[in-house]
Amino acid sequence: MLDPRKLEEIAKQISDAVPPGVKNMAEGAEAKVKQVLQSQLSRLNFVSREEFDIQSQVLIRTREKLEALEARLAQLENQAAASE
Repeated sequence: MLDPRKLEEIAKQISDAVPPGVKNMAEGAEAKVKQVLQSQLSRLNFVSREEFDIQSQVLIRTREKLEALEARLAQLENQAAASE
């Protein structure tokens, strides 16, 4: 899930970009923008950077193990072919 502080920062940036006259008319604009952003972003399948990095490391280790198993299998096949 997206960090709530990031949502607040984005909502504040949007609110700061609104001209002062309009800002006075919409005191709750920042809260409303934050609410809409959070609602829409919760529908998406986001993962945190930390989770992404962890899964990337798991994938790297899995590939290394697969390559080792493939090399071992090739070695065993060669031994079996040589003994025939």
